[in-house]
Amino acid sequence: MTTQVQMSAEDKALAYPSPLKEFWQGFSYNKGAVMGLVFLAVVVVAALFAPWVAPYNPIDQYRDFMLTPPSWADGGTAKFLLGTDEIGRDMLSRLIYGARLSLLIGLSAVLSSLIPGIILGLLAAFYPKVLGPLIMRVMDVMMALPSLLLAIAIVAILGPSMLNTIIAISVVSLPGYVRLVRASAMTELNRDYVTAARVAGAGTLRLMFVTVLPNCMAPLIVHATMSFSSAILDAAALGFLGMGVQPPSAEWGAMLSSARDYIERAWWVVSWPGLTILLSVLAINLIGDGLRDALDPKLKRAA
Repeated sequence: MTTQVQMSAEDKALAYPSPLKEFWQGFSYNKGAVMGLVFLAVVVVAALFAPWVAPYNPIDQYRDFMLTPPSWADGGTAKFLLGTDEIGRDMLSRLIYGARLSLLIGLSAVLSSLIPGIILGLLAAFYPKVLGPLIMRVMDVMMALPSLLLAIAIVAILGPSMLNTIIAISVVSLPGYVRLVRASAMTELNRDYVTAARVAGAGTLRLMFVTVLPNCMAPLIVHATMSFSSAILDAAALGFLGMGVQPPSAEWGAMLSSARDYIERAWWVVSWPGLTILLSVLAINLIGDGLRDALDPKLKRAA
């Protein structure tokens, strides 16, 4: 009898996996998402431990090795695995330190737009007659402007710097969060559990952040992941235009900007930053696809 009880408990555990296990099953089914997660993890680890991973200081100049090709190319040296730039700085070290800046800008911009986006979206959903129209019309005006041009205008007013780059990207990302949270919250407000919470005496703040918001998190997490990759691209674009992180700091977009005059005679100074941006953004987008597969009930696959 005891064996039968134990077997039934095991069968129940198999039939009803834990939420974390169920999430991983849905995420790992997407092999591209797993590959993206592995690549991003390597980039994050390299960025966190840059002083120990990078072979050189990213701003040190080796004037005897200016525009040195990668180590395997003709004229290359084992001292500089990926070569050097136009003033003799090690490309590998600058890529590693550039990951720090790009990831920091992307993460900061996501958080800086996510938090106010949640608040404004919930206010627009809970007060559809007073605050809703005002908030959404402002968001519509912001979305009517090209995001990159709006970011350039903000940086032009505030001045080029890392902080102002984060502010500019946060502002242009805000409407997407507000619209998504508002739409999700308005859908949830029609559910029976919200009505039950109202009857039980839950206040507006409790309804917003305890009752409704947790049920809006799945699409919000996916959108935040996609916004992370967009923020990295926008930061690189501003850096390329000379309006982002300023030299001599190593930032992928700024590296592309300083290398554009040497594209014909030194392919590596353009290729490595461009390839790093491409792979990083691709990895984050693949992770976003995996999160969507794991979190969206309509897309969950049967085990």
